[in-house]
This record gives sequence, C-alpha cells and structure tokens, in this order.
Amino acid sequence: MIRALFKLVILVVILVAAAGFFLGWWTSRDVLPEREAVATAGRTTADRAKEVGAQIGQKTAEAAKEAGQLAKEALGDGALTAKIKAKMALDDKVKALNLNVDTSNQVVTVTGTVRSNAERERALALARETDGVRQVIDRVTIEVAR
Repeated sequence: MIRALFKLVILVVILVAAAGFFLGWWTSRDVLPEREAVATAGRTTADRAKEVGAQIGQKTAEAAKEAGQLAKEALGDGALTAKIKAKMALDDKVKALNLNVDTSNQVVTVTGTVRSNAERERALALARETDGVRQVIDRVTIEVAR
C-alpha cells in the first residue's frame, strides 16, 4: 500500500513538472504571447492573464482528478486485500495464515494450502462476497494427510 502511495506521489510530481514545462515556467518561453502595445489602461493584459490563469486552473483540476482516481484504484486494491484477509482471520473455519490474497484491478487471487475442501470453499466464498471484488481466481490446494 505504501508502494502505491509512493507511485501516486511520483505521478503527481511528473504531471506538475510536465505542466510547468509546457506552460513555460522552466523555459525561456513566455506564457503570454508578445503583442503590440495597446493604448489602454493595461486591462487587456490583465484580462489575458486572468484567462490564462483560468485555463491553468482547469488543467490542474483535471490532473488532480486523474491522480485522485489512480490513487483510489491503487488504494482500493490494497483495501480489498486487507478486508478479505481480515474476514479470513476472523472466521473459525479458515486458517488464514496458510493463505495469501493478492488483488489487482479488483481481481482477487487466493493461493495457499488448506486442510479440507470445506475450508477452501469458505475462503473463496469470503473473497467473493466482499464488496468491490469483480473476480476471484482460485489457486488453493488441499493439504494431503500424512
């Protein structure tokens, strides 16, 4: 989960740097194009600056929304994994320490070994009934009695 948050921070930094570069913050280009002098009280330049500021604000809001969506997806998978593991740990019929739960794009993969088919079915049912899970991939094996 920390890895996903780190990726989100890196993504936001890259988006801000790219926006700054293209808007001319770190280059010699001016944000406002060169124009001939206008015989006014300077309101034309101020109006243009307000317009450009509004455009920058809109693009920043769009980038923030996209970054938020990516964060929600990344943190959502971690939250699903945590919910499923917690359900398994609280269930008396499932030995959760022997099972591994991985989530990617709301697809849950359950791996490990269990003592019986009933335990396997219960573990998979706990994963399937968790809100937000699209699909459960079963890679659980039944331990052979010695």
